[in-house]
Amino acid sequence: MTLSRRTTLLGAATLPALGLLPFRPARAQAGGTIKIGVLNDMSGVYRDISGPTSVACVRQAVQDSGIEAKGVKVEVVAADHQNKPDVGANVARQWFDQDGVDMIIDVPNSAVALAVNSVVKEKNKVYVNSTGGTTELTGGQCSPNTVHWTYDTYMLARSTGGAMVKQGGDSWYFITADYAFGHDLERNTTNFVKEAGGKVLGSVRHPLQSTDFSSFLLQAQQSRAKVIGLANAGTDTINAVKQAAEFGVTRRGTKIAVLLMFINDVHGLGLNAAQGLVCTESFYWDLNDRTRAFTNRVKGSLNGNMPAMSHAGCYAGALHYLKVVAEMGAAAAKASGVETVKRMKAMPTDDDCFGAGKIREDGRKLHPAYLFEVKAPGDSKGPWDYYKLLETTSAEDAWRPLSAGGCPLVRS
Repeated sequence: MTLSRRTTLLGAATLPALGLLPFRPARAQAGGTIKIGVLNDMSGVYRDISGPTSVACVRQAVQDSGIEAKGVKVEVVAADHQNKPDVGANVARQWFDQDGVDMIIDVPNSAVALAVNSVVKEKNKVYVNSTGGTTELTGGQCSPNTVHWTYDTYMLARSTGGAMVKQGGDSWYFITADYAFGHDLERNTTNFVKEAGGKVLGSVRHPLQSTDFSSFLLQAQQSRAKVIGLANAGTDTINAVKQAAEFGVTRRGTKIAVLLMFINDVHGLGLNAAQGLVCTESFYWDLNDRTRAFTNRVKGSLNGNMPAMSHAGCYAGALHYLKVVAEMGAAAAKASGVETVKRMKAMPTDDDCFGAGKIREDGRKLHPAYLFEVKAPGDSKGPWDYYKLLETTSAEDAWRPLSAGGCPLVRS
């Protein structure tokens, strides 16, 4: 598939309409230029959890880094990968070959994330994935050029899936998005359910951007499973939860386990539909003073949206990368993505979204995971006050053990 510059570079045509003009500091100094490409879903099922809000958060990271004062100019561009691996790979290749992009960030949709991972490694650039969930990025397809920042399917399955089994949900039926992320999430959750003594009665797979979940929900109900696990994301999750409520699924005693849900999804559902749902995120805007400070800095640029963990990962990943660039110098950072990522792993992470942390040898960023329950409408004190914290899983325990991933970068 051949894509024209006009098709692939959203920044050339669509960004002005979104108010997302390429970000250029006012003063260009002598330290060189770094170009960051935000590659995500600007128009489809994952727009609210990535899209323009991710771009705004990367721009905020540029401002907060203070790198301009060190003489480095930074440009931020964006493109829509349309949830198609070939489109994502072609955009990445054009960015590197023709447009001088040094680092790609965000990339929801695990199939696209893995395609971009291969191109970045080939071109020896830097890749920080925030919004793709597949554990393959730190497993069999791990790369010395890649950092996986925000969440993955192992962490989600351990936190949300494990909690549901503890509450008595020991028989499951999955409604799963039919691509790499959904398969990975179903597989990881199945392992945790079985380890806890539960069983999986079946599963059904649906295409991306489904609007009618009635037949899938009917199959799940007919299984008589205690828990229907939704291994999907974005508007697919919103549509499935809304239709489950319309069909009275929970009134019959069945529980809905939303294995990946973002605060933006809760907003789209409304508290009446979402109350009582349990989900895992690694960031919540109202978690502590630092998360509130970050949100206050960026929210004026979000056109009424609020940052979820995916957006926070874009901010924090870009900020850490720019700290390393400032230390190495732009020329050295541009020369080798492998060397830049080595420095990113060697430098401890610290930011307002996730606090102190580190990047593991396999590229996995380590920070705590939080299990939240969605508040009832009467318990919410204002806009976006949606979550009640149930449990915290430490950074040491939240992620797949280093030895279990099969990453070839890990020393035996």
